[in-house]
Amino acid sequence: MRMVSFLIAYASWSGNTKEVTELIEQTLKDEKNTVATYRIGVGPIPDPRQYDAMLIGTFTWDHGSTPAEVKDFVADIGYKPDNVYVFGTGDTQFGGDDLFCLAAVKLARFYESRYAPLKIEQSPRGKQQQPIIDWAKGVYTHWKHLHA
Repeated sequence: MRMVSFLIAYASWSGNTKEVTELIEQTLKDEKNTVATYRIGVGPIPDPRQYDAMLIGTFTWDHGSTPAEVKDFVADIGYKPDNVYVFGTGDTQFGGDDLFCLAAVKLARFYESRYAPLKIEQSPRGKQQQPIIDWAKGVYTHWKHLHA
């Protein structure tokens, strides 16, 4: 199987989504893939067409909202790439389960992602590390299955 190229675009204010990104990046690299990361809002926007798949990481903001910089990124791309996978960080203490990682859920729906979004409560440390690793491996397996 050939190496897969992934673009991970993410927005992070507190550092939680950045930490999730780093763990996903390392997991995908451990599977012998190439991975480029892009912090949304910093520097020129990469062209998703140059990659086999794109992962978008976001935090949930203001009662379940997608951050403005993520919305701008989606608009600036100008089209809906295939093979989009979504992950997010959130906090159940603000809005409970209904609003938990709602930005990630909305992005997955918008992109018609065929893989469930990863939802992480605040910091990705401790017991949440393994679900992140498992999700990243699942993304790779899902992509391989679609392109077998």
